[in-house]
Amino acid sequence: MGSMVLLDLMGGVALLLWGLHMVHSGVLRAFGPDLRLWLGKALNNRLSAFAAGIGLTALLQSSTATALMTSSFAADGLVGLVPALAIMLGANVGTTLIVQVLSFNITAVAPVLFVLGLVAFRSGPRSRLKDLGRVSIGLGLMLLSLHILLDTLAPAENAPGVRVLMGAMTGDPVLCVVLAAVITWAVHSSVASVLLIMSLAYAHFITPAAALALVLGANIGGAINPLIEGARRDNPASYRLPLGNLFNRLLGAALFLPFLGPIAVHLQSWQPDLAKATAEFHILFNIFMAAIFIGVLDSLARALKWLLPDRVRESDPARARYLHESALETPSLALADAARETLRMGDMVETMLRNVMTAMMTNDRALVDQVSSMDNAVDSLDEAIKLYVTKLTRGSLDDREGKRAMEIVSFAINLEHIGDIIDKNLSELATKKIKRRFQFSPEGVEELSAFHKRIMDSLRIAFGVFMSGDVNEARWLLAEKAALRNTELAATERHLDRLREGRPETLETTSLHLDVLRDLRRIHSHICSVAYPVLDAAGELAALRGKDNDLASLSAPAPEPSSR
Repeated sequence: MGSMVLLDLMGGVALLLWGLHMVHSGVLRAFGPDLRLWLGKALNNRLSAFAAGIGLTALLQSSTATALMTSSFAADGLVGLVPALAIMLGANVGTTLIVQVLSFNITAVAPVLFVLGLVAFRSGPRSRLKDLGRVSIGLGLMLLSLHILLDTLAPAENAPGVRVLMGAMTGDPVLCVVLAAVITWAVHSSVASVLLIMSLAYAHFITPAAALALVLGANIGGAINPLIEGARRDNPASYRLPLGNLFNRLLGAALFLPFLGPIAVHLQSWQPDLAKATAEFHILFNIFMAAIFIGVLDSLARALKWLLPDRVRESDPARARYLHESALETPSLALADAARETLRMGDMVETMLRNVMTAMMTNDRALVDQVSSMDNAVDSLDEAIKLYVTKLTRGSLDDREGKRAMEIVSFAINLEHIGDIIDKNLSELATKKIKRRFQFSPEGVEELSAFHKRIMDSLRIAFGVFMSGDVNEARWLLAEKAALRNTELAATERHLDRLREGRPETLETTSLHLDVLRDLRRIHSHICSVAYPVLDAAGELAALRGKDNDLASLSAPAPEPSSR
């Protein structure tokens, strides 16, 4: 009998956690990018940030998700620490709303939610309606799990052994706090923990004071996960927000713990139903702590900045800066991080391309060595980006997110190939020229410099296409590809004319000159790879490939390179 009760209890808790997960993931899939934009607009002052934290967490059913999202923004300097702390105060209140709703007996709604969710989920291709169906099914599972928990605990209410065990576990308020904190940390959900506490209270397994102590522990446990998962060891500033939130929870527990007995008596005189009284204490505790802290956030922020100063910028360029593991649960955030890291990789490649030509023209050996070391960093970032996106694609992505993930990987691979061409070809050509003290003819210098400038301009435009998906710039890149082919042929012909004239500097640099032109055009081919997905999405790729020889006719005046 005891084993069956334990199994049913574990099953009910597992079903509750899965329901929470479905609600959370469904809301993120349906409104993920919109939620981030909404959160960004709500950061003008602490009151609007507090309200945004309440609304966002009520939708996501997870203060941990809100904390991870906000911590990522705050660590990168995109959000001030004061509004970020206000968001977390709101998030703590937001978690209580679903608990408050579920404290009422609305189990009969579960079948309706299942039917509506199933119809919406099977509505066809991936859509917002389908994601909302997932949310509806998740809410139904949460209600069903509560029904299972209550039905499981009811027969065991009068079992002496169970009462002795629960009395031993919950007899000490401090032990209750620690026990609930550990359980909440393990299940990653304060909502699930509080709902379980309510079930125990409803079945009279725990005393009123123990129920309130367990709620305090659940609030502390909910603040531990963001500190462990959202903070980055290489950036002390990333610990500020989760540590400030944990301090809020710990201080609140310390303030309330000595008075739990009188509070429980007053609550029960007002609300005899212990399960509802537990839910009401949960919301009153968080509102009380928000009211205390909302006015002193500036002082708290200063203390956290003093305790955890900004990091000294890392000197290792090969280390990824924006690939946050905590963002993998939110595909839109993770894709933005991967794109940002790819742009950083592109900045390195752009610097390499500029420096290798400067080294070749000025015979600067130190620049050649610098280019070689930067290629190692580019290779490391390429591997990190591919691994990060691979982790992301193990989850559930919609078609748009899947295509974007492949675009990011493809562009990173092409940037890595460009780095290899610069390091293994152009750098060796520069080294050869420096060792043999060769000099290009004035006309050769002008031709190579002009050709190189066009490659650099195309690379900057490719960055813009990668981020914006601009069809006009994508067309221009492919038109420029055809035009550069003709430019290379014309430059080669002029070089051969100088060679026929017997000019000495042309004779000694002929292979260098032609190899540099060839390698620069190869680089441009990799640059143009970013245009193909954009034109394919616009339905223009097949037509452009069919008119490959006429691509130059599509060329308009070159757009200004994006400054990003």
